[in-house]
Amino acid sequence: MPSPDDSGGAPARNSGIDIRSPTAIFDDERAIEGLPIRLVIALLVGVAALSVMMTMIDDVGGVGKTELDAEPEPDTIDVSEDAKRDVTITVVDQNGETVSGATVVLQGSSARLSDGTQHAESGSDGTATFDGITPELEDNQDQGTLEISLQHPDSQFKDDRENAEILVLS
Repeated sequence: MPSPDDSGGAPARNSGIDIRSPTAIFDDERAIEGLPIRLVIALLVGVAALSVMMTMIDDVGGVGKTELDAEPEPDTIDVSEDAKRDVTITVVDQNGETVSGATVVLQGSSARLSDGTQHAESGSDGTATFDGITPELEDNQDQGTLEISLQHPDSQFKDDRENAEILVLS
């Protein structure tokens, strides 16, 4: 029968292993029940916590980013005139300053472009020009829109807010 130990009155277990032997731990064939599942749970909790922290760090880095906006000219196109149109889009930051080197994408939304999606890069003056675009509406449509997307290769810029759209009228 196990005898109580000196620390708290609980019975002491005789493991049969001499703890003074440096190789005794390698000879122990007992297992600690539940340890592997506890390690897996701890690992999952740790990975989840790390993921949350990394997201928070990324958000802190996003504070200094500058929003890009598009200012199209013209902002309304009448398709009743059968002519190709030139559209100039000025890329500006949140302070209204022009931004060069941004990729500007003009694509159909509720209206469509006969030549499909168009791409251009803003020049040193912050403008991108799309020459000879032909927006189209369906037969039963009175109006539609063309969507403008912006992307800058420099990571200090972002385009999270919706940009101005070009209104297409029949």
